[in-house]
Amino acid sequence: MDVRLEPWSDSRLGLLERINTPLMRRHVGGPETPEQLLLRHRRYLELPSLGGVVYAVLVDGAEAGSIAHHRREWRGAEVHETGWNVLPEFQGRGVALAAGRAVLAALRAEAAADPASPGVLHAFPAVDNAPSNALCARLGFTDGGPCDFEYPQRSGRFLRSTDWHLALR
Repeated sequence: MDVRLEPWSDSRLGLLERINTPLMRRHVGGPETPEQLLLRHRRYLELPSLGGVVYAVLVDGAEAGSIAHHRREWRGAEVHETGWNVLPEFQGRGVALAAGRAVLAALRAEAAADPASPGVLHAFPAVDNAPSNALCARLGFTDGGPCDFEYPQRSGRFLRSTDWHLALR
């Protein structure tokens, strides 16, 4: 199985629509409206100018999901945050683990090359999202316990999440 990451592009709106289902979005408040989805797609395209990136996850050339990282403030410090989605037909095959390892490698290289880059990566899966919490553990994150996490950022809506963190240096 060949798992590759490609930076988000205009052609990936269809992938975002495939992710926007009740099943896939159950831990983050449910599906978004078409208007909200288009705004999300535009934010994904603009993210590199803000120091982050969204990737399409490809398995043997087929779109299998997405993974991202970006900078944010968390408890008074600048950190990297990551999150991912794997379509149901690709789940249970190690796709998220491979994509997570690739993102970790890129962020560790960035942290080593740039002392101003945040030295820690956080992930905030819902406390009841067992697969994502297990993935964090497999990737070597430390469980920082439950927290109230605003998602989307600046929305005023808080989710009960687990604060996983991992040193990049």
